Amino acid sequence: MARFGLREFIETSTQKDRGQGLFELERDRVLEVNLNGDIWTKTGSMIAYVGNVKFEREGILQQGMGNLLKKMVSGEGTQLTKASGRGVVYLADSGKKITILKLEGESIFVNANDVLAFETSLQFDIKMLRKVAAMLSGGLFNAKFSGSGMLAITSHYDPLTLRVTPELPVFTDPNATIAWSGNLTPEFKTDISFKTFLGRGSGESLQMKFQGDGFVVVQPYEEIYMQHGS
Repeated sequence: MARFGLREFIETSTQKDRGQGLFELERDRVLEVNLNGDIWTKTGSMIAYVGNVKFEREGILQQGMGNLLKKMVSGEGTQLTKASGRGVVYLADSGKKITILKLEGESIFVNANDVLAFETSLQFDIKMLRKVAAMLSGGLFNAKFSGSGMLAITSHYDPLTLRVTPELPVFTDPNATIAWSGNLTPEFKTDISFKTFLGRGSGESLQMKFQGDGFVVVQPYEEIYMQHGS
């Protein structure tokens, strides 16, 4: 158990500017955004800010997504808020670990619930994995990001990236899958023995199959989402 004198605690936990640019990891689980303009953030992720910053939960209809984001199975937290202005914004999501990605003309799919923040320079599109809507309680919505810019994603504990090749496909548990390269399209299959192996008793278990040339990112945790009505 860590014990500090008050002065020592303040010195140890005080924010430190690391000069890393727009997105900075202030802690493994706290993202510092050095804002000078606009960024998109996960609604409800702001824990503190300094400066002249305005937050607007907007752009859902404007982005041509209709009510899709409102129906996301992980609930209110997956809606987006635009932070605008000049200042420093601190973001976090349920103590999950944060990874900062820099896209340079590339694309990536991310489980929508694991998106924390991204630059407005990135193009994004929300897609629903319709094939599994009736079979899986969560993780149905994914965001595809393309272009150049910074993207912060979250995971429970340290993520693991697996290489996918045409000769060696990768199979994952959908509830543990957080991202994959934008050129891959997962297939879905059921496997009775897979569920038994995971200790879930009898019945079918859904797997994601990734085949081609790319990568898939998993976390050592199964995130079971609550189903929400439309």
